[in-house]
Order: sequence, then C-alpha cells, then structure tokens
Amino acid sequence: MTADAKTARSTILVVDDDALISMNTIDMIEDLGHVALEAFSGKQALEILAANPDVDAIVTDYAMPGMNGVELAGKARALRPGLPILLATGYADLPSGEQVDLPRLPKPYQQTELATQLELILSAAPQAS
Repeated sequence: MTADAKTARSTILVVDDDALISMNTIDMIEDLGHVALEAFSGKQALEILAANPDVDAIVTDYAMPGMNGVELAGKARALRPGLPILLATGYADLPSGEQVDLPRLPKPYQQTELATQLELILSAAPQAS
C-alpha cells in the first residue's frame, strides 16, 4: 500500500475524556474521509486497540484521569510497535520529567491543522507487508 493509499481512508482512534472535544474531533476526521473510533480513557482505548487490528493511528488528549496520553502512547506501542500517535494538548509545555517523542497538536485546533498532522503521521508510518 502506498503512502497516498494509506492516508486516503484510515481508521483513527480518538481518545479524549471531554465528550465535546471528542465529538468535534471525530466529526473533523470523518469529514476528512477517515473512519473514527472513540474512547474516553486510556484503558478503553487499549481495549479498542486490542480488539481492532485495523486502527491505523491514535489521536489522544494528554491530560486524562487514570492514564495520560503519554502513558497511553507507551502502552499502545507495546501492543502495536510503530503505531502513529498524535498528542493533542492545551499545554504549552508538558510537566517536567515527561519524556515525549510524539508529534503534538496544540489545542484548540482547526480541521486543516488536524489534517496536516494526520497526513504526516500516517505517511511516515511503517507499511504492512
């Protein structure tokens, strides 16, 4: 599958404990032609990821109760190494000591910004053989 084909219609898991933000992000993703799945916690996201091998990427909030977005990213990549993950955050800086090697999408964001970041992470993802 080429990078263009990969980004044409992907399944994106949206993780945010704020239902309004989640709904808006899902609407934007679906408007871009992708399939969106929804989780309201890191735990729920991991369950969905384990049950859905077709998830191509995750867009996750940073600040969530129980498991933050960075912790979720680590656990998600333990299940699916190389999985593209986009960290959406309203924080200019994450707490000190938080090691983050994830692309970040500053909140609030517009659909064009989300589209650009999704294209970048999906096109850079390792291709299945």
